[in-house]
Amino acid sequence: MTEVKAAAGADMPGDLGAEMIGFVNELKSFRADIQKRLQAQEDRMTMLDRKTISRGRAPLSAEADAGAPHQKAFDAYIRHGDDDALRGLPLEGKAMSTVSDGGFLAAPTVALQVQDALNITASLRRVANVVAVESANYEVLVDMGDIASGWSTEATAQAETGTSTVQRVVIPVHELSAMPKASQRLLDDAAFDIETWLADCIATKFARAEATAFVSGDGVNKPKGFLTHAKAPNGTATNVQIGTIPSGGAGDFASTNPANALIDLVYALGAQYRANGTFVMNSKTAAAVRKMRDADGRFLWADSLAMGQPAQLLGYPVLVCEDMPDIAAGSFSIAFGDFRSAYTIVERPDLRVLRDPFSAKPHVLFYATKRVGGGVTDARAIKLMVFG
Repeated sequence: MTEVKAAAGADMPGDLGAEMIGFVNELKSFRADIQKRLQAQEDRMTMLDRKTISRGRAPLSAEADAGAPHQKAFDAYIRHGDDDALRGLPLEGKAMSTVSDGGFLAAPTVALQVQDALNITASLRRVANVVAVESANYEVLVDMGDIASGWSTEATAQAETGTSTVQRVVIPVHELSAMPKASQRLLDDAAFDIETWLADCIATKFARAEATAFVSGDGVNKPKGFLTHAKAPNGTATNVQIGTIPSGGAGDFASTNPANALIDLVYALGAQYRANGTFVMNSKTAAAVRKMRDADGRFLWADSLAMGQPAQLLGYPVLVCEDMPDIAAGSFSIAFGDFRSAYTIVERPDLRVLRDPFSAKPHVLFYATKRVGGGVTDARAIKLMVFG
């Protein structure tokens, strides 16, 4: 005997069966709506992922992609002298400008490596004011005095106040060059990281030349160092002269209470500059100073407890700069000042490289140039210790 199943709702009262069928249909509709919404949400997430991959990269990645054609063309030029690709690049801003009288702009990664290396070296760059320019000179106006002021009431006429004196300082940029050398066999080696090698060589030579010029440069085709700026004893120094403080001894510190000269040096600097003051000296001078103690036997020198932070002397940071002179008769071996206000370093961001395979055959020379300048902008913000 064949069993025949009854249709859904056939054994139920008419109203109840209709309601059950309606409930089932609504449930199916609700489920379909939920699935539709989930699918739409999944589609939106997929679209966001695609945008993230294509356009939402980190700034450094985006810059690397933008400079990729330049990077590849520069590598071909450095290794094989192929400059056709560089000459054919479109001029899309500073990073892509290629042809110049002084060679070609270095690839972005090389320029950044050189700049980073210059910024972390023990030179005046660490504490001075660094400005990027596009022109051949940098001009700054320095206020040499405060604007006069006065008191007044509503019933009295306001008296005219005096104006301050403004000094115009012009800092020219000069061409700094380096010429590292490599063999063609080394350049042909695909495993050799030519860009890192080139950046390291350029940065090392640039850093040495810069550091010396910022301290003792004569200003002739190079930056003018602060030690060659006009100087005078602190009591008679004008606003455009660097004040000097005696050490108390002949070519040395005083035999008794030698630390007093350092205290005098600190407080010879105006209070508005002292808050940002930094000592500058070389390693030999630092070795002599860090042996000094106060009346209670405590060292004046305090090594930093935090990695990367400078040591402190009398509560102020110390920049150990090897281009400062050793302690000797008539030397200016210790400087103290607010160098961000006192000294300005001017540079053009372009780093240019010219490949020369002929002058030193079988080696290849790379003539790298960068324009840098420097000079004292506010002499009142530096004091020097002169050793008798």
